[in-house]
Order: sequence, then C-alpha cells, then structure tokens
Amino acid sequence: MSDAVRVEIEDAVATIRLDRPKMNAIDYAMNQAIGEAARELSARSDVRAVVLYGGPKVFAAGADVKEMADLTYPEMLERVARLQGSLTAVARIPKPVIAAVTGYALGGGCELALTADLRVCGDTARLGQPEVLLGIVPGWGGTQRLPRLVGPSRAKDLCFTGRFVDAEEALRIGLVDRVVPHDEVYATALEMARAYAAGPAVALRGIKEAIDRGLETDLETGLAIEGQVFAAGFATEDQGIGMRSFVENGPGKATFTGR
Repeated sequence: MSDAVRVEIEDAVATIRLDRPKMNAIDYAMNQAIGEAARELSARSDVRAVVLYGGPKVFAAGADVKEMADLTYPEMLERVARLQGSLTAVARIPKPVIAAVTGYALGGGCELALTADLRVCGDTARLGQPEVLLGIVPGWGGTQRLPRLVGPSRAKDLCFTGRFVDAEEALRIGLVDRVVPHDEVYATALEMARAYAAGPAVALRGIKEAIDRGLETDLETGLAIEGQVFAAGFATEDQGIGMRSFVENGPGKATFTGR
C-alpha cells in the first residue's frame, strides 16, 4: 500500500486517510492503494463503518496531472479499468461510508467523494469536475455517479464548465449532505459513522445493497431485490435482538451484535 494512504481503526470505525502533501493529488500508486484499503475494509468484520478523509486542509485536489500529461492513448486505455476499479471498490464497501470533505475535492478527489454513501463538507469547501479544462472528460466515475446524485442537467453543467461549487451550492443541489464549520468536518463524520456502526451490520449491508442495486434497475426488479434482502434479515441474530427489544422495551433500545 502507498505511504500516501493509511487505514486507521478505532471503535469499529475505519478511516481511509489520504496523506500526499501538499494537495493530496492522487497518482496511480495512491489510486491503487485506495482500492486495496477498500477491499481490506470490506472483508474485516471488526469494521462497521468507514470515513474517507484527506486531512484538515484538503480532501483531494484531483488526479496527479503531471503523471498523466505524457501518457498515450494505449497507456491510458490499459490503466483506466484499474483506476476506475479502485473507486468502485470504495463504492462497494458493504458498510456505511462517509466522505469528510475539507478544502478542495476536485476531479478525482470529487469522484472519490462521490463513492461515499454520504458527504459532510466544511463551509469553505469547494467541489467540482474540472477535467474539461484539461481537454478531457472525468474518467474515474464522474460522468456516471455525479448525474445519479444531482441529476443529468446539473452534472452536465458542472462537467461542461469545469466550475467549482461552494459548500452552499453543493448542499442545495444534493452534492453534499451536511455542511459544518471547517474544523468540525472530521469529528462530524466520525460521529455519524459511530452511530451507524452501532446498528445491525447485516441490515445496514442489506440496505446499502438494496438501494444501490435498485437504482440501477426497474421498480419491479428493485422490489424483488428488497424482498430478498428483507427475508434474509430473519436469519440474523440482530433481527431477534431488535424485535424482542422492541416488544419488551420499546423502539431504539436494542444493542446489536453485528451477526
């Protein structure tokens, strides 16, 4: 794993920490390390939620343009599936994932934030897909995940112009879910992650799977997916714990095991 990517775990919450000064520009090695971290955390039963964090100053200012500038079409064609695959691995972590966005989240950095289930950003954050200003298109999922989040027209405007959006606009268009003071971003994301981590792990995994897979298909198929996930919950310890607790003590008082 690249030295620019660390995994820190505390109280069932893992942080994938980007650390490549000065702006967390994501080079190929760092991109691949993000994917490795995601796959590791997907498999760990002691991790119940994940935070993506670039540090107190910047989330990630984009891909490393200097590294890409001289690549040829055949070279990029050979790399692109692995570059996308790392971010897809983050999106497929079967646990709640929260992006804690400080400073800039641009290009590949914005695309990384888009893989999260929720995004918390600081009040001075700036997000965008400025690849068009380099003469290219977003290539790590921006043309696909962004319109699914904010709608096709808004996504096209952001990608056509390459403009940055501030925290207020990002919240208004649904690009982020919460805006907090800059120095409270990580603490807020951790608080959210810990709340999710206390929930029933199998049910949380099922919720994520049903929503994500359902969005890619028609309603009837989506309902079938939901039905399968719903029924599977009755094979878990947490279903029995949750329902008995509800009957005996009322809602919201169960302590789940994650099984």
